[in-house]
Amino acid sequence: MIPQDIVNKILDTAQIVDVVSDFVSLKKRGSNYLACCPFHNEKTPSFSVSAAKGIYKCFGCGKSGTAVGFVMEHEHMSYTEALKYLAKKYNIEVIEKEETAEEIAKRQRYESLLLVSEFGGKFFQDSLQTPEGQTIAYQYFRSRGLQDETIRKYGLGWAPVSRKALSEAARAAGCKEEFLIETGLSVKYDDGRLVDRFYDRVMFPIHSVSGRVIAFGGRTLKTDKSVAKYINSPETEIYVKSRSLYGIYFAKSEIARKDRCILVEGYLDVLSMHQLGMTNVVASSGTSLTVEQIRMIHKFTDNITIIYDGDGAGIKAALRGIDMVLKEGMNVKVVLLPDGQDPDDFARKHTLEEVQDHIARNECDFIAFKTDLLLNEAGSDPLKRAGLINDIADTISVIPDAVVRAMYVRSTAEKFNIDEGLLLDRIGKSRTAMIEADLKQRERERTGAEVVPEYVEGPGAVEVVVPQDEPVPEVKYDGPVKIEDKSMAPCEKDLLKFILEEGCTTLDFDRDSKYYVEGSSINVAEFIDGILAEDDAEFVNSSYRKTYEEYFRYYEEGLSQEQIQSRLLNSMDPEIAAVAKDLLIEKHQLTVSNYEKSMTAVSTKLVIYVPKTIMTYQCRKLDGMIAVLTAELADTEDLERQLEVLSKIDEINRMRAVLNNELGRV
Repeated sequence: MIPQDIVNKILDTAQIVDVVSDFVSLKKRGSNYLACCPFHNEKTPSFSVSAAKGIYKCFGCGKSGTAVGFVMEHEHMSYTEALKYLAKKYNIEVIEKEETAEEIAKRQRYESLLLVSEFGGKFFQDSLQTPEGQTIAYQYFRSRGLQDETIRKYGLGWAPVSRKALSEAARAAGCKEEFLIETGLSVKYDDGRLVDRFYDRVMFPIHSVSGRVIAFGGRTLKTDKSVAKYINSPETEIYVKSRSLYGIYFAKSEIARKDRCILVEGYLDVLSMHQLGMTNVVASSGTSLTVEQIRMIHKFTDNITIIYDGDGAGIKAALRGIDMVLKEGMNVKVVLLPDGQDPDDFARKHTLEEVQDHIARNECDFIAFKTDLLLNEAGSDPLKRAGLINDIADTISVIPDAVVRAMYVRSTAEKFNIDEGLLLDRIGKSRTAMIEADLKQRERERTGAEVVPEYVEGPGAVEVVVPQDEPVPEVKYDGPVKIEDKSMAPCEKDLLKFILEEGCTTLDFDRDSKYYVEGSSINVAEFIDGILAEDDAEFVNSSYRKTYEEYFRYYEEGLSQEQIQSRLLNSMDPEIAAVAKDLLIEKHQLTVSNYEKSMTAVSTKLVIYVPKTIMTYQCRKLDGMIAVLTAELADTEDLERQLEVLSKIDEINRMRAVLNNELGRV
């Protein structure tokens, strides 16, 4: 972990124009700098960099952020990696926290495995240049249409026929036997002999996202059916098959730039497509698609097109992968190739334009794909058609976004000429079952306990987690329920925006204002914080509350408004950074006014709209309290309690009327 004082030094030193200029040609325009956006294709510059504010924003694709954010986005680095990149650029020494002996040993072991694996990659590449490699492997690669540049770029190689060539060369170079065995490059027999796992095979190195060689796939060129066509590296500390994608290192930038990933199955599928010019292609390396692989793709894009062979196996594989992709919140399209062809064949037989045109014309969403595929099997049988509709509804149910689900419900209802309510009922039941299953699974993994739902009518219904075999306690509503996030969030957002933008700006209230105090002044941040403290209130939205608290932590340290903004925008907590970016960079229309469009002076606007937003916030809070009490009133049969609740509602309504009158006068 990088100490906070070093992080602060990096953030304070990094200059946004200087950093972005390393990757983009900037031209001065007024007080800002302009360029064509590096994140999407455009001919007219819409990418703006503000040196004064230390931020960038593209008005075409919407991407925005700070110097650290730019490096993370452009170079696909983590927050820590981006900080280290900037530290190196500005010659800032990064001394991370002292590691324990165990941590040092673990890190050194991990790096040793990577170095040995990379030695193997270099060995296989060098072996390709030998007479044996040229005669066998090179001729094979060329027969598959691969050019010299492709062979070199992707590190393709040859594992010699000799079963000891790599092991002997590695030990002679100083590689430890334990690491050769651990990476799977060598195998040790019971009699002590150390031999190569890969021999007499063409070799495909597998790279990590950062470009390190972590594993290998080896293909035999023999036609003997008793010899496995492919053998792969075993799983190790540096290589987990379900978390790796072939070609991701070479494809990640193009995936992000085109905002789409094309997924295929094999090594040669990727190589042929990349060589053709489609470099946003990766492969699941012959395994069924996994959640971890989907999440890796999701780091670079929300959109995925899966290309499968047009045979029965390819179709079944497509059906298996769809639900997982949808559940991760991605938009998925499916393309089936003509029967008998795989992406490698198709790419070698067609031009780039023809392949792109085929994908554009034939990719379809999962509903169209499933419907067309399964309707042929269902025919006119009403039970089979009902099963198909339920199947599609179950697939829709895994989509996390409610709006996207609603759109698919509508299109499916129209396609099958059925009532949307029937689909919604099925989807609701499926989602409930899915959520309950996920909760139970997470709880079992955490404690070995089982989640037992206990539903209680009215406000305060909860789920209770109890150990297995213990009785479920009775759950009753007792006391107020937290006001809904969605009702308070717009006002909380406005208040937080005032604090983040103008927190240190003084509020100059007129003498006739109820907020005027003779001989004293107060800034925006202190004014809002003081009012909330008087009301004993805190933000309901957890992200806004966390950002609010972080602002005042820096404020109390004596940082300037600009320094606080920089700290929040570059926060290690992605939730805080996202809120700060949302409020400080993106344009928003305040819910209580046309504040953004007003031509009035900033100080005048603040004196008007900060109190108005506070009062609107207080009104919303009172509305939430009334909703809670009204729900309680409907649930209780105790006459005495009903009278108490009615009295409280009446009191709150009077308070609300006063606030409404004040709002009307502002």
